[in-house]
Amino acid sequence: MLPRAAGQPAPRRKSRPQHNPEIQEIWAVIAAIPRGTVSTYGAVARAAGLPGRARLTGFALRISPPSMNLPWHRVVAAGGRIAFPASSPQFREQVRRLRSDGVPVKAGRVSSAVMADLDAF
Repeated sequence: MLPRAAGQPAPRRKSRPQHNPEIQEIWAVIAAIPRGTVSTYGAVARAAGLPGRARLTGFALRISPPSMNLPWHRVVAAGGRIAFPASSPQFREQVRRLRSDGVPVKAGRVSSAVMADLDAF
């Protein structure tokens, strides 16, 4: 490795995403979604204090350790739509889990009546 020139900043070390406080807050919000209700990626981000960061919610779910047992299936896309392609195993698993929670799913969507009010968390 070449030595740093005088006055140049040290290279930034990438921290693990799991240690990011924003990711931690998103996980906490998702863990608090009650059984029988769902929320959207955007609403989870807003409740975590991160308005406009819906994609970060998806990333946080993707990197969550399985041992956390997060209720990932309770997070859907805008309008109550399941984000996975309808032919995918993930879609089928999310539908199965939502129905076992008592959430009706019709044509890949959930009713707005089962959307959680995350502002109350």
